[in-house]
Amino acid sequence: MNTALEHQAEARAHWSLVAAALLATYMQAVNISIPNAAVLHVQGGLSMTDDEIGWVFSSYIAAGAIVMPLTHWLAGRFGRKKVFLVSLAIFSVGLILDTLAKTPLQFVSARILQGAASGTLAPLSMAILLHELPPLRHGRIGVAWSVTSLLGILSGPAMGGWLGEYLGWHAIFYVSFPMAAFIAVAMGCYLKEKKLHKREHFDFFGWMTFSIGIAGLQMMLDRGERMEWFASPEIWVEAIASIIGFYLFIVHVCTRSEHFLHKALFTNCNYGVATVMFFAFGFVLLPTLALTSPMLEELLGYPADTAGYITIPRGVALLAALLLTWRAPTKFDNRLLIIVGLTLVAYGNWRMLGYSPLMDWWPVVAAGAIQGAGLGMLMPALTRAAFSTLEPQFRAEGTVLFNLSRLYGSTIGIAVVQIYFYSNTQSMHLALANNLRPYRIGGDALSGQALALMNELVTGQAAVVAVIGQFKLLMIAMLIVSPLVLLLRKPRPGLVPGVAK
Repeated sequence: MNTALEHQAEARAHWSLVAAALLATYMQAVNISIPNAAVLHVQGGLSMTDDEIGWVFSSYIAAGAIVMPLTHWLAGRFGRKKVFLVSLAIFSVGLILDTLAKTPLQFVSARILQGAASGTLAPLSMAILLHELPPLRHGRIGVAWSVTSLLGILSGPAMGGWLGEYLGWHAIFYVSFPMAAFIAVAMGCYLKEKKLHKREHFDFFGWMTFSIGIAGLQMMLDRGERMEWFASPEIWVEAIASIIGFYLFIVHVCTRSEHFLHKALFTNCNYGVATVMFFAFGFVLLPTLALTSPMLEELLGYPADTAGYITIPRGVALLAALLLTWRAPTKFDNRLLIIVGLTLVAYGNWRMLGYSPLMDWWPVVAAGAIQGAGLGMLMPALTRAAFSTLEPQFRAEGTVLFNLSRLYGSTIGIAVVQIYFYSNTQSMHLALANNLRPYRIGGDALSGQALALMNELVTGQAAVVAVIGQFKLLMIAMLIVSPLVLLLRKPRPGLVPGVAK
């Protein structure tokens, strides 16, 4: 009797930890995109200017990407349970500060805190899942973890749009509190502490220089438009910091035998090429969401909830294609899947070039679904390509850099499309306004109200043209990396964990 009760208790603890780890993965991912469809409500509530909107997303992603490489060292030094629970507490504090923010600076600071905490939650959740499940199920749990993470990113706009429209923008953060509470209880009660008996060395200098390079570049891209680029001393400081950071990191990699990213990662052709292409994957994945929802709301007049619903088919197509591609037999040439995925993404973005103020919702759904299917094929196919020729001892570091490339691709992509959007809007506004004569139309002088209405129409048309230009930029980015598929070698199935046989 006691044995049966013990088995029941162990099973309860086991499945509670699995559920909590997957829920933590979903929670940190959904908070990337949940402000997307509600961004106009956030903007109005905090008096944000248009060029500050991108910070809502890039601050969260960039902070998480900088902290993520520290996860393994922190868990070994202080224990995975302690680090996980502290990260969860900091994440929850970030949620509270999001709802209390009264200014854009306060809100972005809260997002940075929240994003930094998410940088350890995701990899620790994966580590807990791998520890709780037998090795034979590691392949499937890898797929489940990836699907859960993408489901969070892709369901965020629909959830945030509905909450923002009917309950106010603060509700998009309230929804995470019950999830955080369940995760805290499950991990606090059932997760056993685990530390390394021997403290591992961590390359803080390499991590610091790499982070300074990335942070400087991100700040320069985010602040450049507002500060009039190199007319501002701030932009010069950020640019110089980025250059020095990357220079020191490259010198460090070339001259030291040990650092937090092993040299073998940079000399492996398949891994290097796939990582560059995964950067382009991230460059398209989130910036498309960052452009689509504001376009639907601000330019086409859809309410926030409808704008969120219209993004759902893209997510469904992405997840369906991901699952089907992951189940593809290993004897099938993986490079063909990459080519098909690239083609679908480029074609989906090409269809976006036909967007018009007169269209209904169908072109957005069709183009998004096609692009989503292509992205869904690329994620598992590029993962196979990256790890097919990489030796097992380098997989841990390889996984960190591979995931960082997607995160950095997304955050830099958001910054780049924001820059070109506002720059193109201004230039198109000037080009269209040059064809107008504000003095007389039909013999009658235009009133101030009529001039304001005309200016609003011109601004709307210029914004539509600018948005289409950004979709073109995303298409070009994918076309640029497409020839790299020719450099990939056919994967060796035995080296890739979690690939369907």
